Amino acid sequence: MKELIAKRLDRLLCVKSLVTLVLTAVFAVMALRGEVSQDFMTVYTVIIAFYFGTQLERTAQKGGGGT
Repeated sequence: MKELIAKRLDRLLCVKSLVTLVLTAVFAVMALRGEVSQDFMTVYTVIIAFYFGTQLERTAQKGGGGT
């Protein structure tokens, strides 16, 4: 059980995950203020798509099926 928690915490703290979490927090604040620009939305969408795309690819390589 401790190994599973340690492994998940390690994955959470990787740079890609940190960037995604911070960017999502910034997006949420900007959305609440009504300040989301089209340029920010484009960058945010690309980063989120990349993050989840790499996660899906990693799952598929491990034989998890991805869905």
